[in-house]
Parts: sequence; structure tokens; C-alpha cells
Amino acid sequence: MKNIQNKWIRGAIPALLLHCSIGTVYCWSIFSQEIADYIGFSKGAVEWAFSFAIFFLGMSAAFLGGLVEKNIHKSSLIASITFALGMAGTGFFIWYGGTHPHSVLSLVGIYISYGFIMGIGLGTGYLSPVKTLMLWFKDKKGLATGLAVAGFGAAKAIASPIMSRMLTGLGEGGVYKMFYILACVYFVMMFVGHLILAKPEGWVEPQTKSKDEGIIATLKTEPIASYIGIWLMFYINITCGLAIISQEKMIVKCVGLGAAAGIISTISALFNAGGRLGFSAWADKLKDRNTIYKLIFTLSIVSTLIVLLTKGIANGAGNTALIIFVLALIFIVNAGYGGGFSNVPTLLSDHYGMGNISAIHGITLSAWAFAGLTGNQMASYIVKHTGAFIDVHGVQANPVGYQNVLIVTTILYAVAMCLSCFLVRPMSKKNA
Repeated sequence: MKNIQNKWIRGAIPALLLHCSIGTVYCWSIFSQEIADYIGFSKGAVEWAFSFAIFFLGMSAAFLGGLVEKNIHKSSLIASITFALGMAGTGFFIWYGGTHPHSVLSLVGIYISYGFIMGIGLGTGYLSPVKTLMLWFKDKKGLATGLAVAGFGAAKAIASPIMSRMLTGLGEGGVYKMFYILACVYFVMMFVGHLILAKPEGWVEPQTKSKDEGIIATLKTEPIASYIGIWLMFYINITCGLAIISQEKMIVKCVGLGAAAGIISTISALFNAGGRLGFSAWADKLKDRNTIYKLIFTLSIVSTLIVLLTKGIANGAGNTALIIFVLALIFIVNAGYGGGFSNVPTLLSDHYGMGNISAIHGITLSAWAFAGLTGNQMASYIVKHTGAFIDVHGVQANPVGYQNVLIVTTILYAVAMCLSCFLVRPMSKKNA
């Protein structure tokens, strides 16, 4: 009974406290326009704060993976402090921008606070509980990591309505006041998670001459092409997911569901979280965890092709079947996007063992950093430079542009499928 309690109290619960806090980074769209209006800059200029946050999430995970490997208590404390400090700093610079409209200092301050400082908290907070969970749940590693990473995905569905109400309920300057309040709330949640997070008693880290040598030596135990394949297909899955998710709101409006956009966004967030848990738990029952990626890419390709061939985005309004196809695409992409995240650490542990998994996982999350800079921007470029904006149910939208985004993502998903099939080899007999 004590061991069962420890799995949840020392592993799963702190992981959820950490991931449900940092996962609110995906609530950015809820308040980005309010920030832009309050400080006197365009929404496009403000949007870079989110891109920087995702970039520094991946890069801090890559560079601080060794620290997480060595000391989860230090890394989870760093995560708690930097995430809360970044939120509070964002609130301060929003306030400053409100009192000094069009101030470059306020914009740069938001970039540094939300992008760089919070990004460090995101990367270290994301990594800190993952290895611990895999150690506690050795027989169901996918289920365990999926549960925690599902918290990251579910955070948007949980926090979005709360943030929306805070923005209206706090009155004048509600956007910066909200950041101050959330900084305090999330610091408490993450600090409690930091205090109770612990590895199983008796776990001894494998000895290596140095961490750097250990990582390199570990990667060399498999053909390097296999790791490159894992990194690339992870990068492509995130890039495609972000490209489609970033246009989700306008796609929904094109098919005449603008009034239900908020509900659909919440449902898609639940699919994102469900994909993280469901795909990873399913992978526990498979001989080769890479099979899950083949399934994700197959579902993504089929759903995008159906919408492309039926021109569902342009012709969907009033057509129930086409609306179902478009919604299925959104939900499947969200589920596959989440499932791609939750299966990476366990796929890596299957191939390279548990010795340096936090550091290797951290390096692999650099794919997330670069995808954060390319996914949204790629979709925005395609929509801006192809097709034409027309009046669709009272809003300016570009149905052809959104269809063209799907053409590119379908090709990329096909490339990822080839990588999964031909470059990522089955795990070695030793690790199996």
C-alpha cells in the first residue's frame, strides 16, 4: 500500500501540479489581443512573446537536461521560481506599457519575461517529473508520462475560462492584474509539487565518466540515424500541429461555426490532453512504441486528405458531412500533436535506457523550440501569400489559404511517416 501511495504522492501528483501550471502557456491566445491593445502595439508584434516562450522552453530543456538528470529538486525549484517570476514580470511590463503607451521597453520586457524567463521555467518544469514517473511506473511508463503530459495539454481547457472571466471581472487593467494573481497561484502549485517530487528509494544513477560523455556514449549505442529520425519526426509533428491549430479559429468560422469557436477550442484541448494519455497508454501494449507514431501520422494524413479532396473548409458551411470532416481533422491533429509529445520520453528510454534519459529528452525537446518558431509562422505566411481574403459569415477569412496549409502539412506528415518507417529502427534486443 505504501508503494502505491508513493507512486501517486511522490510521482504523479507533483507531476500534475507542475505540468498543469506550465501548460497554461497555451492560453496565450486568450489574452494576447488585450495585451496588444493595452500597451499600444500590434497583435503581431506581441505574438513573438509566445514564440520566444516555446523556443526557450526547448532550448532550456536541451541545455539544462543534465541538471535535471542530476538533481530534480534543484531543477523543479528553478522551474517554480522562473515560471512565477516570468509571469509577474509580464504583468509588470504590461502595466508599464499601459502607463507609457507604445514604449519599446514594455514590449521587450514582455519578450524577456514571458519568453526567456518563463521559457526556462517551462523547460525545466516539463522535464523534471518525467524520468521520476518512468521510474515509479516501470511497467506502464507510457501511461505515467502520458498522465503528466496530459496535464500540460489539459491546462488550457481548465484555465482558459478562468482567465477569460478574470479579464472581464478585474476591471481596468485586468490583464496585468491577472498575471500577478496567476504568478502567485502557480508558484504555490509548483512549489508544492517541488517539495513532494521524489524518485523511488533505492534508485542509483548509472555511473559515467562525465555527463557529456555519458550522453554521447548512450546515443552511440544505436545508429545515429535512428536518433535523427526521432528528432525530425518529432519536429515535423509539432510544426504541422502548430500550423493547423494556429488557424483553427478561422477554419471553424469558415464552416459557419464561429459562434461555437470557444466550445470547439475547449474540446480540441481535451483531445490534445486525451491524445497524450491515450496514445501513450496504448503504446505500453505494443512491442515497438514507434508504431504509435505511424498510427498518428496515418490518421493525420487521412484526415487532411479528406478535407483537401472535399474542399471542406471552403464548402463546409451548411454541409453537415463536410463540417464533420473538418472537426474530425481538428480533433485528430490535436490528439496526434499531444500523443507525439507524451511518447517521446518513453520511445527514447526504450532505445537508450534510463541512464541519461532526462538529458537526452532535453536535447530532443530542442525540436519543440525550432517548431515553435516555424509552425505558426509557416501557416501565417501561406495564408497571407496564397488565396484571397473574402467575407465569410461577416469576417475576413482565406479558405483557399487554409486549404493550402493542409497541402503542406500533408506532405510533411508523409515525410514523417517515411522517417518513422525507414530511419527509426526497432529498439535493440538488449533494451527490449
